[in-house]
Amino acid sequence: MKYPLGIQNFEKIRNDGYLYLDKTAMIYNIVKDGSYYFLSRPRRFGKSLLISTLEAYFKGRKELFKGLAIEKLEQEWRESPVLHLDMNARNYANKEALLAELNKHLEMWEAEYGDEYKDRAPEERFQHVIMNAYKKTGQKVVILVDEYDKPLLQAVNDKPLQDDYRATLKAFYGVEKSMDGYIRFALFTGVTKFSKVSVFSDLNNLTDISMDARYVELCGITEKEIRQTLDAQVGEMAESNGMIKDECYEKLKESYDGYHFEANTVGIYNPYSLLSALSSRSFKDYWFETGTPTYLIELLKNSNYPLDSLGTEELTASVLGNIDTVDQSPVPMLYQSGYLTLKGYDKEFEMYRLGFPNLEVERGFTRFLIPYYTTLKSDQGQFFVANFVKELRTGQVEAFMKRLESLFADGDYQVAGKAELYFQNVVWIIFKMIGFYTEVERHTSDGRMDMFIKTSDYIYILEFKLDKSAGEALQQIEDKQYAKPFEHDPRTLYEIGINFSTSTKRIDGWKVKK
Repeated sequence: MKYPLGIQNFEKIRNDGYLYLDKTAMIYNIVKDGSYYFLSRPRRFGKSLLISTLEAYFKGRKELFKGLAIEKLEQEWRESPVLHLDMNARNYANKEALLAELNKHLEMWEAEYGDEYKDRAPEERFQHVIMNAYKKTGQKVVILVDEYDKPLLQAVNDKPLQDDYRATLKAFYGVEKSMDGYIRFALFTGVTKFSKVSVFSDLNNLTDISMDARYVELCGITEKEIRQTLDAQVGEMAESNGMIKDECYEKLKESYDGYHFEANTVGIYNPYSLLSALSSRSFKDYWFETGTPTYLIELLKNSNYPLDSLGTEELTASVLGNIDTVDQSPVPMLYQSGYLTLKGYDKEFEMYRLGFPNLEVERGFTRFLIPYYTTLKSDQGQFFVANFVKELRTGQVEAFMKRLESLFADGDYQVAGKAELYFQNVVWIIFKMIGFYTEVERHTSDGRMDMFIKTSDYIYILEFKLDKSAGEALQQIEDKQYAKPFEHDPRTLYEIGINFSTSTKRIDGWKVKK
């Protein structure tokens, strides 16, 4: 099996014998049912391959679709001029970089359709390219824009630069609406959706299919597709890992499935992670190896976001589909970027419940947070967690408590926001990571937090206080009888009271009772 890892060109996939899961029946329906579309999906989810497939289709490349559903559905195979704008291949460090990228594509199109307007503004040149392409070929034009939002995302923490990008792209993309009589089809893809009051205010004729139940399978892979096409490969992976096939399916599902783009629809596997796992026959966090945008972490920190809310957020569809308010909440950006997904829907109040899609994202994202919220460097986080877990498993209370103290020991560490939130976020990250290796149950309320950690030989009850004392924390464990449910449990139990000082931003005391 040849897996198309890193390959986004439909022609290469088809001609060179790579795996292609047939999405062409849905593509046919999209083309026949409308003309102007917008689709957002997380990175590495097959958006560029979708664009490439549409380009081959609109260029009449029937030979590439042999054996696929669309071969029988399409009868005309009418060729159209295609303007493919790929915004992926540049670092948009300043306004000149965006103009250079637009000029690069305009020059390629003008070389084919005429450059008599090459000295005009980008949007004017785009308008004349569309008109000239129609006049030269006698066919209406197809416009395919891949990752339309990349410049905007790279400037998300630089408002003046992002405002410049918005103004430039708003004028450029808006040409499409004014040239409706010359256009056959248009699709804009991206990770996020900037609302119609910003980039798309002049382009309100786009149909957003991002949360359309008919097209949730357009990008990504379903379990049905895996069982129909890749069952033998799952069997080979199971054998390589000393598992039976059903166990392998379960672990693949736990690790890479779980994306939902509308309520009550089938779960979608991350295609890059799934195919990487099958190719290497190894379970790893492949999506995170390709990079996580640091702007997401900056959004979380700048908005003083409580990290323990990541698994409990509830939002309406209108809020989920609009990231123009990221200054107030980073959650829509986290959802559209693929770090959160739909977990449930309250039909009465039209509210979506969000959560991590799968273990790969939950574990990888939590690990990625460590150097941004703690004194640990990126390469120290896993080492810290591994030693912490080993100490928990062997009952080394003093060792793991000193390890926990060390997270707050650097007095020069710059802490954004309230000290209380800082403490809660750091504790959430560390014990979230520990929870991937042992059982952790956590509760919070005003000014306090309690936690139960269970290993095969030990049970730990931790009570955290803010600006009180370790003695008070330990006494609360006693008063509330937190240990009572475990009185017949043969495991060794430790009660630990911990106090955090908001003035010093450190743990200033802890007490233990065995």
